[in-house]
Amino acid sequence: QVQLVESGGGLVQPGGSLRLSCKASTSIGLLYGGGWYRQAPGKQRELVADITSGDRTTYADFVKGRFTISRDNAKNTVYLQMNSLKPEDTAVYYCNARIGIFQTSARDYWGQGTQVTVSS
Repeated sequence: QVQLVESGGGLVQPGGSLRLSCKASTSIGLLYGGGWYRQAPGKQRELVADITSGDRTTYADFVKGRFTISRDNAKNTVYLQMNSLKPEDTAVYYCNARIGIFQTSARDYWGQGTQVTVSS
């Protein structure tokens, strides 16, 4: 069984910072990668950042230079450091994890989502 627990969301003023955390608990395999997605009301869910099992990172153009994704293997946790936040960053942020016995058969799992609101 897999469970992803997200934390760190909240209300922040424009230009402020937040750090999101995603703690993974699993008894069915290993974590081969993870990422963060966001969804604003009336919009599709979109990729924010991704990190592979080899620590290769990918960022959406709208967050490059402002957000940083990282992992702590000892804590089995993925982080998203968000700086210079803008009102258009307001959304529910979802953690994604790729977990399985083997990398080639790993499946996607999702956290419950955490609300980020950027407003003055």
